[in-house]
Amino acid sequence: LAQVEAGMDMVESQLADDLRVTDVLVDSASRYLYEAGGKRVRPMLAILTAQLGDGNTQAVIEAAKAVELTHLGSLYHDDVMDAADVRRGVPSAHQVWGNNVAILTGDLLFSRSSQLMAKHGIRAIRLQADTFERLVLGQLHETVGPREGEDPMAFYLQVLADKTGSLIATAAQSGIIFSNAPEAYEEPLRVFGEKVGVAFQLLDDVIDLSDDAEQTGKVPGTDLRAGVPTMPLLLLRAETDEASRALVARIDDGVARVAEGADPAILDDDITALRGHRATQRTREL
Repeated sequence: LAQVEAGMDMVESQLADDLRVTDVLVDSASRYLYEAGGKRVRPMLAILTAQLGDGNTQAVIEAAKAVELTHLGSLYHDDVMDAADVRRGVPSAHQVWGNNVAILTGDLLFSRSSQLMAKHGIRAIRLQADTFERLVLGQLHETVGPREGEDPMAFYLQVLADKTGSLIATAAQSGIIFSNAPEAYEEPLRVFGEKVGVAFQLLDDVIDLSDDAEQTGKVPGTDLRAGVPTMPLLLLRAETDEASRALVARIDDGVARVAEGADPAILDDDITALRGHRATQRTREL
């Protein structure tokens, strides 16, 4: 624990330096979400897995910073795509500076991440590039949705693996690679990281239906009301009993009406019904 905490202290202090820019606007925008907080799960995982090798080497610290900068950059872009009002308890970057500045700030953070990884050779560059490709593909596939005839649940799980699991997998993998740990650990930890990312997103789908807004920090059914696909709804659609099919029809009708300007509260009862449905319990089990 002491080693992980020491490594995280190095990540935090060095990240603060990495995010300083002479241009006042760029400096404020690039540090904005970093200073708003965050759990730093990805760099922590890199530091943790590095203890299987030489521990907190400078290469490990820089890889940990790179995965966090990539994550931060993706948040700027995600908030623009989702038209999100708030991130980490503060107004989202595009609400403060507009879409163009938010997008370009995300791009800047991606480039900073690539600069860090480029110090450590072709293997590190390839790892960064492959991860970034999966992040983009996951977001792209989520945006366009499954093709006709494609299994929607398998498609959704792959989207989660790409857009969230891939970067957590890279964090776990980086701790092994850059601490000179035994190579045999690398693939199991990559798989572990990816599954953690998918599990995190599935739990987020369940949390989206929670009626405890104070604990979750979200209005119940935020994603569902916006028409965002979630696993409980996908599992509900696969049910064949009359009550489940009626609930799907009511939700679809409500989502369409909300999109046309109706009060989102029209879905409150249906969100309560989905929360108590076996599809939500099956999501927890998954």
